[in-house]
Amino acid sequence: MQKPRRASKTGKKTKPAARRVTRTRTVNLQASVKMRAAQVDRELGRTLGRLRDFPAHGGVSPPTRLLAAMAHSLLAGGKRLRPVICIESCVAAGGHAPAAFRSACALEMVHTYSLIHDDLPAMDDDDLRRGQPTCHKAFDEATAILAGDGLLTDAFLVLAQAPRNPLRQVTELAAAAGSFGMVGGQMDDILAEGQDPAQVELEAIHRRKTGRLFVASSVLGGLCAGAGDREIAALRTYGAALGFAFQVWDDVLDVVDTTGKGGKGVGRDEKHDKATYVRRHGLDGARFLAHQAADRAVHALKPFGKRGAVLAALARYAVERDH
Repeated sequence: MQKPRRASKTGKKTKPAARRVTRTRTVNLQASVKMRAAQVDRELGRTLGRLRDFPAHGGVSPPTRLLAAMAHSLLAGGKRLRPVICIESCVAAGGHAPAAFRSACALEMVHTYSLIHDDLPAMDDDDLRRGQPTCHKAFDEATAILAGDGLLTDAFLVLAQAPRNPLRQVTELAAAAGSFGMVGGQMDDILAEGQDPAQVELEAIHRRKTGRLFVASSVLGGLCAGAGDREIAALRTYGAALGFAFQVWDDVLDVVDTTGKGGKGVGRDEKHDKATYVRRHGLDGARFLAHQAADRAVHALKPFGKRGAVLAALARYAVERDH
């Protein structure tokens, strides 16, 4: 393994955030994420099949159109970041990846529900998501609302069958997704539209809107592995820092991304007059904050040693991606 480069003898200074983030074991993140995402995609397909044929319903299946709308958004691909974090957190805590598959699917179902509702005309009014028409464009508004409702509720049906710590996992995800977490953050974000960015509590908003689901992703993975309190606390710190890094970098990309790789519209924040880290701190300031958060995420992984290498690489990716 190549040793980290030491400081230059010339005394030339570099940005500490960038240097700290690169001092982790190199892994092939693209290959690792691709493998995990393929596992998640397979499990999501199986999960929808189980919902269709779930025996407790006495042979009554969900309406075909509803399932089609749910599948349209759930199986559309994407980074699968939250389920990947869940699976890799399980591995980092000493567990086996399959032990986290149900939890990973539940996380992606909750995340996808939030995207369906975000895209509605009453919210962000977007036409594209993950490179294809949004659910309400492909179907209709009422069906999209119900598809989101179905994914959210069925996610807990899936999570309740997790092989380890199901009650703790349900409690963690419910707190992260509901009025205390993501939904509350959404409300805060709407109320902040049009306000002076200097007067908006951005970190508090995004800690709930984005960060809580990242925290749940890492904590659920630890619970799948039967991790102890110290490891769970470390994963919680990691998830919070990673979620912050992703949110700030998303604000950056909303301004600078001209590639169209994100599969959604660019300039959405400005369109909705949203308070963002770029508006408050400028592009360079927002970039610096994101790198600082990535540093914190990497530091939190010390108790896991080499088992946390993929999670550390995800922290680097958070502030290096172009979409």
